[in-house]
Amino acid sequence: MILLGVLVLVIWLVLIFARGKFWACLDTDSAPRPQLTTWPTVVAIVPARDEAEVIAQSLGGLLAQDYPGAFHIVLVDDQSSDGTAQIARALPHSERLAVLDGSPPPEGWTGKLWAMAQGERYMRENFAAKYILFTDADIFHEPCNLRALVARAEADALGLTSLMALLRCESFAEKLLVPAFVYFFQMLYPFRWARDGRRRTAAAAGGCMLVRPDLLATAGGLESLKNALIDDCALAARMKTVGPVWVGLTRRVKSLRPYPGIGDIGRMISRSAYAQLGFSPWRLAAAMAGMVVTYLLPVWLALAAPGVAGLLGALAFGLMIASFMPIQRFYGLGRGRAVLLPAIAAVYMVYTLRSAWDFYRGRGGMWKGRAQAANVRPGARKAGEA
Repeated sequence: MILLGVLVLVIWLVLIFARGKFWACLDTDSAPRPQLTTWPTVVAIVPARDEAEVIAQSLGGLLAQDYPGAFHIVLVDDQSSDGTAQIARALPHSERLAVLDGSPPPEGWTGKLWAMAQGERYMRENFAAKYILFTDADIFHEPCNLRALVARAEADALGLTSLMALLRCESFAEKLLVPAFVYFFQMLYPFRWARDGRRRTAAAAGGCMLVRPDLLATAGGLESLKNALIDDCALAARMKTVGPVWVGLTRRVKSLRPYPGIGDIGRMISRSAYAQLGFSPWRLAAAMAGMVVTYLLPVWLALAAPGVAGLLGALAFGLMIASFMPIQRFYGLGRGRAVLLPAIAAVYMVYTLRSAWDFYRGRGGMWKGRAQAANVRPGARKAGEA
């Protein structure tokens, strides 16, 4: 038991002190950026499939950007059946908005990446843009966001500038599980490591990615990613081979997607969890064992083990709780909720197993009626690795 106590304490000491301070929520967009004298042309590309409930609000945020330079918006309607395109075309003050009727994805492409590729082709044919803003149809941008993004990209000569949208955190399920989603993402892809050109780790958040199209072409273009389920981190890995990338937390970009129940968030987890493990049953087994040791074993030791072993488990549990507090605070929640992390991790384990089960029954990567994991070769390299 003492050896187990030493193991869990070492794990948490490494996570706290040797993994890019992922837990501290220090990597945000709060730093002021210099103002530019000239503002380059930007084209936003928005893939959308059955987003009638939110499309007016998300496009409204883009249309309201206070960007001083030329700015155009291309919505690619991915065969929506709910009138998404019609709502977009009827928006007021939409002179800079083009709505494309997307075609079905060819074999080997995921739907979102194919829609992005159609938008990029339209952009290259109609605009001489220095930047593409890839954003989702359920994302709202504050009016100042594009100006700040471009200022950062220009000042630091970035090939990819990305912000992780503030996810909705209103329902019981959202308050319980959403901060952990961001916490685990940062643990997998420490933002400081992603920005470090000496490391292989690369990360981006698909809701807001400002990309230089010339460097994207040099990196192989969207076709080189066509079957990626975790498309944002796969794109970041490509872009990091040709230039600097930056990713951080923000409150200027917000997700409009509601997750009223635990099952709704579970489906979001299941959509890509097994893809993150390369569709490997061995990696799945290792991940489950690792989560048991990291999140559950410290609690068991702290409550049940005598003497030194119990003390070591309690110390590891204390470090775990402390690491989860900053993201709770970032989302405006009480830091006392951090004590629930072991139970939350158990929920994520269940839905990671569900992700593997969905894959083997032909429903992996399910999104808006499409099981997209069938396009991905099992054993593929994980997203975020160059």
